[in-house]
Amino acid sequence: MFDILNNLGHGFVHVFSAVNLMALVIGLIAGMLVAVLPGLTLVMGVVLALPFTYGMAITPSIILLTAMYISGTYGGAFTSILFKIPGEPLDVPLLWDGYTMARKGDPAKALGWTLFAALTGGLITATVMVALAVPFAKFALTFDMPEYFAIVMFGLTSVVALGGGSVANAFISLFFGLLIATVGVDETHGAERFALGVPMLKDGIEYLVVMVGAYGLGEVLVRLEQGFASSPLQAGGKIRTSIPSVREAWKFRGTFGRSSLVGVICGIVPGAGATIASFVAYGIEGQYGKRRKQLGSGIPEGIVAPQIASTASVGGHMVPLLTLGIPGSGATAVILGAFLLHGVQPGPQIFQTSSDMVYAIFASMFLGVIGMCLMGYCAIKLLIRVLYFPEAVTSAFVVLFCIIGAYTARSSTTDLWMIVVFGIVGYLFERFKFPIAPMVLGCILGTTAETAFMTSMISYQNDWTIFFTRPISGTVMVLTILALLVPLIQHFRHHKTAHASAAA
Repeated sequence: MFDILNNLGHGFVHVFSAVNLMALVIGLIAGMLVAVLPGLTLVMGVVLALPFTYGMAITPSIILLTAMYISGTYGGAFTSILFKIPGEPLDVPLLWDGYTMARKGDPAKALGWTLFAALTGGLITATVMVALAVPFAKFALTFDMPEYFAIVMFGLTSVVALGGGSVANAFISLFFGLLIATVGVDETHGAERFALGVPMLKDGIEYLVVMVGAYGLGEVLVRLEQGFASSPLQAGGKIRTSIPSVREAWKFRGTFGRSSLVGVICGIVPGAGATIASFVAYGIEGQYGKRRKQLGSGIPEGIVAPQIASTASVGGHMVPLLTLGIPGSGATAVILGAFLLHGVQPGPQIFQTSSDMVYAIFASMFLGVIGMCLMGYCAIKLLIRVLYFPEAVTSAFVVLFCIIGAYTARSSTTDLWMIVVFGIVGYLFERFKFPIAPMVLGCILGTTAETAFMTSMISYQNDWTIFFTRPISGTVMVLTILALLVPLIQHFRHHKTAHASAAA
């Protein structure tokens, strides 16, 4: 424990360097703007920022993206409570009590409960992250290649949670992402695959252009088809925040405890991200809360539960990302991409090879939570002003950032063509209800899974049963199979029930 605190102290020293502190502040501001701007999502914002970190050192790059991630879980609360415009899916439960409280004439108090919950959830998740990361890493040091392959496969099962309701479409998207990951030269045997004689495909397809194109340009094309239907807001009205007292907050300590636990657990489980944490926490409050029958009428519990859970999930996501190299959400998949772009592979060895960077990231989480809340309290009027811009204007800036970002990464015009291609792919995915997140997950983890599988086969004389006969890998593979089969069985049962009802 002393070593952890000592390393964390050194991490704070690193964060207070000019470059890292600037990255933290920029990340917090950018995350809040992304959460407030219409037409942008948190994942899209992190994706757009990723190419600009290519010329930066690894530590400020990850600090910037992580700060965007954590502040993005809070910024959308402003528009949800004040204007009934959820900046993210995770902000939807805030509408039910936050907007209701605001309509009753107390928007300042609703914003205050949100800020208090975000601060509490953020500090809890940062503490849990520091406490769990080292034990996770020590356990992961016992892993060999079969265990890594099993863990990656388990990470890919998050496709079920990221599927947006359609398991079949989620798997199609995932397999398409895995196919993209195989284009180029095989790392194990050096053989060219799926290049189809096209020179630009021989070097493979950068997951960076896949993410930026599918999320950024694809979303703009979707909104262009809709005619940029969202109207800009009209200026006016007094906006402020009134923070509740500690005595008021203590009355809802049960809500704080339950929702924090939900957020941390949903963060650690692959695929169960901030959105799921927000809805689950609200649902649990509706089942076990003292005033569960009053939920939806504008009570503090309905604001605290989803906000603290969504913020608390961020640190939970960072634990498997740093210790196992497995992203648990779309945003952490992008952060994993940033690690790989800088030549750093997250995993148990990262605490030995790059401990200064890891503890600087931990320290930035503590400072980021405090900075986010101070910024939200003081700069709320400026943040809300971005809603006065027409959607077409903000979309034009998104396209500009997509193009600049794609070109900056490798200074290649080929990437500009690829970003257009995957922008169209992203548009078609959205148009025909295919989730983009599984494709991105498959694109990033596909190479890792293939390398771990091929290395295992070479090391164990092509004995595929090794994944099931070793204790750890066998347990994880069984969990992977169960994680895939249970939703499929539920899906077919639902289908069968629906057909039976229709026939009757």
